[in-house]
Amino acid sequence: MIGLGDRLALMQVRLGERPHLARLGALFSDTVLLMVDGAEYYLVFDRGQLARIVEGPSRKTPYQFGIVTDAEALTAFWSPLPAPGFHDLFALVKIGRAEVRGDMLRLVKNLRFIKEFLALGREAVA
Repeated sequence: MIGLGDRLALMQVRLGERPHLARLGALFSDTVLLMVDGAEYYLVFDRGQLARIVEGPSRKTPYQFGIVTDAEALTAFWSPLPAPGFHDLFALVKIGRAEVRGDMLRLVKNLRFIKEFLALGREAVA
C-alpha cells in the first residue's frame, strides 16, 4: 500500500505531465489543506503546478480551502472505478465522508482543476 505522502508526490509528477491541467490551473496559485484522519498536508499550488507539499500539523500555515476526510473514504475515492458516492468530491461530502472548509468561492472558481487534480490519485498507484 502506497502512503499518502508518496501518492501526493506521484500526483505532483502526473500534474506536470498534463498540459490541459496546466491551462486549467494557469490562474490558480493557492494553498489547499488536505486533512486525512487528522494528518495535514498543505498543497501549495503556483499557477497550476503543485510547487510544494508541506506536511503538518501547523496552525500557522494559511490555506484558502481545505478538504477533510478519512483514509478509508480517500482510498475508495482513489480506486480505479470508485463506487457511487466515492466518485466525486461533492459526492463524498453528500454521504458525510468528507468536509470542505474555507473559501468555497475559490474552490468553485477552480473546481474542474481541483477535481481533475484529485482524480490523478487514481493513476498514482504503483
